Amino acid sequence: MRKSCQVFFRNSKCARFRGHISFWDPHRGAHTADPISSVPDETDSGVTLLVQKTRKSDGPKSMDQTAKKVSVAKASLEYIGSGAALGVGTGTTVNVLIDLLPSIRNRIRSIVSSSGATAERLEKHGFEVSTLNSVGDLDVYIDGADEATKHLHLIKGGGGALTREKVLAGAARKFVCIIDESKLVGMLGKFPLPIEVLPMAQSFVARQIIKLRGQPVWRENFVTDNGNHILDVHNLTISNPLEMETRLNQLPGVISVGIFSHRPADVLLVADDRGVRKMMR
Repeated sequence: MRKSCQVFFRNSKCARFRGHISFWDPHRGAHTADPISSVPDETDSGVTLLVQKTRKSDGPKSMDQTAKKVSVAKASLEYIGSGAALGVGTGTTVNVLIDLLPSIRNRIRSIVSSSGATAERLEKHGFEVSTLNSVGDLDVYIDGADEATKHLHLIKGGGGALTREKVLAGAARKFVCIIDESKLVGMLGKFPLPIEVLPMAQSFVARQIIKLRGQPVWRENFVTDNGNHILDVHNLTISNPLEMETRLNQLPGVISVGIFSHRPADVLLVADDRGVRKMMR
């Protein structure tokens, strides 16, 4: 494959890969580069962006997405035992779980959050959020995922909290991941892989990723709770998650990689139209 000689990101809402403009499309939730089905649009800055044409809907789903989130969040409550030290992740499915936690408040001894947004939501429900340093090991950590495989390997970090999520998963005796069936995939990588990097190293890290044939895009106007930046890597083949996670983690300047394979989920709860099914390793 020809190496890209284009700039991997710009200080604007677009990035260039292999001669095409890559941009964030809020309807698809990913950066795209699709010159065939796109039309030009002139911006005020004079930069021509490729605007994705509207595609026809695949039709209504059998079960509402919110209902699936509620179903799988409820199923995860059984893993929170009496006197539990609980870790809570970040994301829309986890938000549903947080709203259910007051119903089992008496079971929870202490609670640790993976992000400022999650801590704020927990506090609104009257929970006192502790630090991991003060709690020690967690009995259970519950979080969602952007992708998951049958081996319980995950891609996480769409919300930008991947480093703290990985720390809490590592500190937990049991890691329960809650998703709907749309997140279950045969191989990781269709969802852009988030990588948290030191701001001063993001250009260096991006060049190394291009050598691996990935397409890194800086998540503009976003800073993690740790004060770092996120590169979302598109079109990266992750046929061996363990090897890829190790390889990327060894790049100087990388804080954390959104592949969870060295510490996969212990239990994967998957909501579909028939209910919630459990996968274990």
